[in-house]
Amino acid sequence: MAQNYRHTLFDDAVKAEQERHGSRAAYLKMDANADGTPDALTAKEIAFIEQRDSFYIASVNAEGWPYMQHRGGPAGFLRHITGNRIGFADYRGNKQYISTANLKGNDRVSLFLMDYPNRDRLKLVGHAVSVELADDAAAVTALMPEGYRAVPERAFFIDVIGWEWNCSQHITPRFTEAEISAAVRPMATEINQLRAEIAALRAAPKGDRT
Repeated sequence: MAQNYRHTLFDDAVKAEQERHGSRAAYLKMDANADGTPDALTAKEIAFIEQRDSFYIASVNAEGWPYMQHRGGPAGFLRHITGNRIGFADYRGNKQYISTANLKGNDRVSLFLMDYPNRDRLKLVGHAVSVELADDAAAVTALMPEGYRAVPERAFFIDVIGWEWNCSQHITPRFTEAEISAAVRPMATEINQLRAEIAALRAAPKGDRT
């Protein structure tokens, strides 16, 4: 059971709010054995992570302001490397480098992964480090999706210390173009077959139309 996510984020202020609103007792029982040991990624979390084609990552700057950034690519661009370490290649973008700079002062990050069609969401927290292409080209290019036309600048490696699944409440299902195409393909095939049959019937002599 994952416990360190809550052990890490439930500080005294959070616990006070839970006590005030009546949920503290349930969480206290649930996390009675939490001792700071990282939540181990299981096959379920790893599979979910590697199926995503996008996620959101948050870091914090020196002034304490949180910064949320979207990262996307082909499904599987966010990879499980080993143990509780995951990583992804960071592509050339608008050259703001906010996340990269934030990590130099505070390596804590939070990731939010969504599966809209199945209404699932996974939250991760951990410690991150960036590795520049010039410093370790092999490590960066190893995380590049095969055939993907993007220019890598660095790689982010994240050591996950906690994770938590959320309920599906209030998640509106959304589907990618590829998912919609796959869903309607059988119907499109049937429509094309029917159109061909109709065309053949129209082209046949009147006496042969049965």
